[in-house]
Amino acid sequence: MTIPSTKPSLEGRKALVVGIANEHSIAWGCAKWLRALGAEVAVTYRTEKTRKFVEALAAELDSPIVMPLDVREPGQTETVFERIAKEWGRLDTVVHSIAFSPKQALCGRVVDVTRHDFMTTLDVSCWSFIRMAHLAEPLMAQGGTLFTMSYHGSQRVVENYSVVGLAKAALEAAVRYLAAELGPKGIRVHAISPSPLVTRAASGLPEFEKLLAKAYDKSPVRGRISIDDIGAATAFLALDAARLITGDTIYVDGGYHIMD
Repeated sequence: MTIPSTKPSLEGRKALVVGIANEHSIAWGCAKWLRALGAEVAVTYRTEKTRKFVEALAAELDSPIVMPLDVREPGQTETVFERIAKEWGRLDTVVHSIAFSPKQALCGRVVDVTRHDFMTTLDVSCWSFIRMAHLAEPLMAQGGTLFTMSYHGSQRVVENYSVVGLAKAALEAAVRYLAAELGPKGIRVHAISPSPLVTRAASGLPEFEKLLAKAYDKSPVRGRISIDDIGAATAFLALDAARLITGDTIYVDGGYHIMD
């Protein structure tokens, strides 16, 4: 038996990537790899301040859709999906790479968090993914993949990760429930959990350099993770070849999460 040669391809697929702020963003790594395999990629920017950076990157992707999206602004998420429905009529992949927690909650103790800060953290970091899944579902009549980004702090207490760890735990639970509910329609759901890497969002974490060094020293596979490592893993999981993988948290961390 001769095994035919094949090349992985996402030609003809439509993808939405949310969370690009600059060329160091995890979302940018995902967008690059989805495009490299042939997918057409729509992107969003959160503020006017980041718009010029995102538009420049979108030009590299030949993105036909570049829109503002702050999930805390009522109606903006719906507007993005309405335009995709109008111009594309379908959607194959969504990458949700956003999280937020007010500084006082992030730097403080979980036991001291206010209701407002807790709800804000959960709203942006978890519920927004559920909402995007709801809006994507009717556009994925032929199946598709939904991705979100997590972190090991969802499973273990990580110093200075605080209430975001709670939000990521909820996010990973949401991935399991969404996978179960949407699986019969051929829609797969994944949480990608990278080891620490230098991004704009990570820079807001107290003592981040210490966290970065610890991950490097303890990982069985030495080497700093890059946004391309995450992007490649995401693009693979979007392929039909990965159609039976769903509902789990996929670690891209050199094995760091298995170590004591």
